[in-house]
Amino acid sequence: MKRSSPLFLLLVGLLLANCTAGNVYVPPTLTPLGGAPTAVPAVVPSGQKVAVIETVRGPIYCTLRPDVAPQTVANFEKLANEGFYDGKLFFRVEPGFVIQGGSTDNTASGDIGYKVPAEINLPHTAGALATARVGDQDNPERASSGSQFYITLAPQPGLDGAYTVFGDCGTSLDVVQKIQVGDAMQRVRVQGP
Repeated sequence: MKRSSPLFLLLVGLLLANCTAGNVYVPPTLTPLGGAPTAVPAVVPSGQKVAVIETVRGPIYCTLRPDVAPQTVANFEKLANEGFYDGKLFFRVEPGFVIQGGSTDNTASGDIGYKVPAEINLPHTAGALATARVGDQDNPERASSGSQFYITLAPQPGLDGAYTVFGDCGTSLDVVQKIQVGDAMQRVRVQGP
């Protein structure tokens, strides 16, 4: 049996060291599962809360509006920063309308078990971040789902006055429009004061 030269072993060792994702070997021609890490803004604009939804399609940045929807923003921030949304799927994608996620079981019927009072103040512009809810027949007070939310893909004036809009993801609309049914929210966190 022929022995390998020390130089050859060193080169193989360096190649393997540069082909890992965590402690898992990843061949150099493959990307680690979950895609490349997404960028998180280094600095949040002064005085603003920003939700960062990391996906395989890229990061979605949403400026939150506690000035008009304080209870909704506080609830979303608590769930996000506790890791509730991490791994949850966008289970609904309606082209030209909305993407939706945040269900406990990745279906439209998944419910966290509580509602948030309605805070209906903002219009549904393109990229609006809003809460899903049960229909008026069973929910005349229009209280929001405790966890499910949607992002509009285009202006939706027909939804105005019926749902709580609590943020704006318009600066990331290009990423929002790439989301597919079954895409996961890899990590969701809220930054800022």
